[in-house]
Amino acid sequence: MKNLLLRGLPALALAALPLLATAVPASADGPASAATLPAASETTSLFEGIDRIPVAAESRDGYVRTAFKHWNAGALPDDGCNTRAEVLLQEAVDYPEIAPGCKLTGGRWFSLYDDTWVTAASGLDVDHLVPFAESWDSGASAWTAKRREAYANDLGSPTSLIAVTAKSNRAKADKDPAEWLPPAATYHCAYATGWVETKLRWSLAADDREREALLGLAEDCPGATVTYEPVPFGAVK
Repeated sequence: MKNLLLRGLPALALAALPLLATAVPASADGPASAATLPAASETTSLFEGIDRIPVAAESRDGYVRTAFKHWNAGALPDDGCNTRAEVLLQEAVDYPEIAPGCKLTGGRWFSLYDDTWVTAASGLDVDHLVPFAESWDSGASAWTAKRREAYANDLGSPTSLIAVTAKSNRAKADKDPAEWLPPAATYHCAYATGWVETKLRWSLAADDREREALLGLAEDCPGATVTYEPVPFGAVK
C-alpha cells in the first residue's frame, strides 16, 4: 500500500502517468524541491547496510527543530501542495478530493506503524522515519541549512517520509530503534530497512545502542535488503 503513486505531481496528472519507483530527487544547488540528475542507487543486504553506517557518539547540543525547514513547496512548487500534502496524495489508498489551496477531503490511508485505517488527512502525521533530533545527533548538526531543508522534505526516497497516525508518530517522537519500534510487528523489518536506507542516503552515523538494536532486528529479517541513493555533501548547498 506504500508508494502507490508518484510523489510530487498534481493529482489530476497522476492518473495519466505510469507508476514510477522513485520520486523527483532534491536539487543540486537550488531549492530542495527542484529536480536534478539522480545518483546511482546501491543495494546490499540489511546486515551489510548496517555495517556501512559509521558508529559515533551522539550529541544534541544546539538542536532546535526549526533548524530543519519544513514543509516547503514540494516537488512542483506551482501545484499548491506542500511536501506534506504530496506525501499524503502519494500514499492514499483511496484518493481524496483536492480543494483550492490543496485542502484534502475524503480519502483513506493505512498507517503501517499500527495497522490502522485513517479516513481524514487531519488524522495523519507525515513522519520523518529518522527524526530531526536523531539526524542532528548523528551528523546533521554540521550540515548547511539547505541540506537540512532537503532532508526535511526528501521526496527522492520512498522511505524517508511516511504518513502514519498522529498517535503512533507522537509515541515515537525522536526515539531511535533501540527505544521505540512500531506497534505493528509485521512492519519491523520494513522499518529497519527504511531506517538504514535513510541513514546511508544522508551519510548519518549511529550510536552503539542503535546499531545493536538494528542488528537484532536484522536477525529476524532474513534476506532483507536495503536500496538507497546517496546524497553527496556537495549536492545540496
